[in-house]
Amino acid sequence: MSTGRPSLVIVGAGPRGVGFLERIAANAPELYDGQGLDVHLVDPFPPGGGRIWREEQSPLLWMNSQAQDVTMFTDESVDMAGPVRPGPTLHEWAGLDGRVFADRRTQGAYLRWVHEDTLAALPPEIRVRHHARRAVRVGGPREGRQQVWLDGLPRPLLADLVVLTLGHLDAEHDDEQRELAEYARTHGLVHLPPDFTADSDLSALAAGEPVIVRGFGLAFVDLTVLLTEGRGGRYERSPDGELTYLPSGREPRLHVGSRRGVPYHSKIGYDWTGERPPLPRFFGPAEVDGLLARPGRLDFRRDVWPLVEKELGFAHYHRLFAAHPERTRTEWADFERSYAAGTGDELRALAAAAVPDPADRFDPAALDRPLDTVRHASYDAFQDDLRSRVEQDVARRHDPSHSPDLAVFLGLLSVYGQLVRLGDVGPWWHGFFSFLASGPPAPRLRQMLALSRAGVLTFLGADLTVTAADGVFRAASATVPGQHVEARALVEARLPHPTVERSRDRLLGELYEEGAAVTPEGLLAVDPADGRVLDRSGSPHPRRFAFGPHTDARGSGAFTRPRTGGPAFRQNDAGARAALSFLRALSCRAAA
Repeated sequence: MSTGRPSLVIVGAGPRGVGFLERIAANAPELYDGQGLDVHLVDPFPPGGGRIWREEQSPLLWMNSQAQDVTMFTDESVDMAGPVRPGPTLHEWAGLDGRVFADRRTQGAYLRWVHEDTLAALPPEIRVRHHARRAVRVGGPREGRQQVWLDGLPRPLLADLVVLTLGHLDAEHDDEQRELAEYARTHGLVHLPPDFTADSDLSALAAGEPVIVRGFGLAFVDLTVLLTEGRGGRYERSPDGELTYLPSGREPRLHVGSRRGVPYHSKIGYDWTGERPPLPRFFGPAEVDGLLARPGRLDFRRDVWPLVEKELGFAHYHRLFAAHPERTRTEWADFERSYAAGTGDELRALAAAAVPDPADRFDPAALDRPLDTVRHASYDAFQDDLRSRVEQDVARRHDPSHSPDLAVFLGLLSVYGQLVRLGDVGPWWHGFFSFLASGPPAPRLRQMLALSRAGVLTFLGADLTVTAADGVFRAASATVPGQHVEARALVEARLPHPTVERSRDRLLGELYEEGAAVTPEGLLAVDPADGRVLDRSGSPHPRRFAFGPHTDARGSGAFTRPRTGGPAFRQNDAGARAALSFLRALSCRAAA
C-alpha cells in the first residue's frame, strides 16, 4: 500500500494517538511545510475515544475528574519546543458546570471532536486515513521502510515511521491467576481476571450470591455501578441528607478488600486560594539529573523516594504555615531553613516540634497504610469503622481548612512530571499516586456507604488473601484475623499490569521476541528524549516510537489538567518533532 509519499503509521487512535497527531498538526508548519505525507491511524475502535473512552458504553460510568480538569490542548505551562495550540477544556466544549463529573460517553464525544479539530488543523498536504483493524505485526529493517501488518489483510501498510500509542492492553494470566482460573473451571466457579470493567461479562454474577472482589480502586467503583444501578437499583436521599440504596433484588452481595483495605481518597471538592507552593523545590530537574548520573540501577525507595517525600512534605507545610499559621508554633522562615537542611528523622522531629496536632503533619506511611495497626474481632465490627473512615475522608476532602491536602496533590503532579525522565520506577509509586490523587468523586463514595448500609457491600480489610479450596474461593484479611468469607465467584477489580511479556497484543509480543528492550517491571523501554523504542543494547530504533502505559515513559494520562505541565503533551511534542524532522529529511533526499 505505497503511494510514493512519506508514510507515518500510528497504531492506536485513542487519546494518546490523537494527542500525538495534534502535535504533528501543531509542528508541521515549521518542520514539514509544503511536503506530502500520508498518516495511517490503525485502531478497531473509532478515533478519539479509542477502546477506553469509546462512546458506546454504559451512561452510568463517569470520569473521575471534574470537567474543568480535562483538556487535550497544550498551554504555556508545557515545557516543549513546539507551539501552543490552545483549545477548550471538556467543560468549555460541552457547556457543563466545571465541577461536574461527566459520563464517559461525553468524554468520548469530546475526544472525537478533538480528533476532527486536529484533522482540520493539518496542512492540506498531510492526508489521514483510519483503518478499523488491529495491527498484528511490525517488520522491516532498521534503516528501511517498515511493514505494518493488519488483521485480515494480505498486504501490509508501508511506513517510513511507526508510532505505537496502544493504550491499556489485555494480558495473559500470571501464575496466580492461571491457578485460580483453572480451579474455577474444574469446580464450576466464576473467576473474572483483571480487565477493563466495561468490557467484563458480569452476567455470571448471580443475584443474591456472594462475590469476593479484590481491588478497591476505580475498577471496583465501576463494578459496583454496573452491578447495582446497572441492574435496576436506585438511590434516594432522606430529609437529613443521608443516601439510601433501594435494591432491585438482582444484585449479588459484594465482599471487597485490597492491600490497603480502604477505597481511594475522595476527589478534593474546593478550589485553591492564595499563594501556591513554589514547586519543584527539592525534586526538580537538577535532582533528576543527579539521579540519572549515578552508576547502576536506581532503587526507588532508597534513592528516589526520600527526595519525593521531602518535596511533598514541603508542599504540605508551605500551605499549612501560609493558610493556617495558628496551627503552627514557629515562623515559616525558621521552619523552611531547618526543613531545607534536614533529612528523614530530622524532618519528622522538626514537624513534631513545629506542628502540635499530629493530624496536621505530613505522614506518608500512615497515608499509604491506614489500617496497618487496626484489628477487629469480626467483619460486623469492622463495617462501622470503615464507614466512619470514608465519611471522615469525604468531609475532609471538602473542607478548605485542610487545604494542605490540596497542596500535596499539587506536589504529586509536580513529582510525576519529573519522574517521567527516570523511566520505570516500579509499581509502588503509581499505586500511591493513584490512591491519593486519582480517587473517585465524593458521590461515588457516598453511594458506597449506602450500599454498605443496605447489606449489598461488605468490607473485608487490608492485606487481602484469596485461596481456592474445598470447591470455593476464600478471602481473609489482616484486619479481621481468624475470620474469612467464602464465595463461588471471584472478581479481580483492576486493570492488567502492562507487561510486554504477558501482553495479548501480538504486535508487542513480536517486538519483544525480535529484541525490543523491557524494564525489570516488564515495560517497553523507550528513549526518554523522544520515545524511540530501545533494543537490548540500548540503541534507539530510528523508525519506531512508542508512548503510553506499556512503556517506561508512562508518566501520566493522555489528557490532563490545564496549566499543570502535561508530561504526556511534552512527550508527544518531542516525538512529533523528531518524526517530522526525520520525514522531512527523507522527503528531501527522495526529491534530490
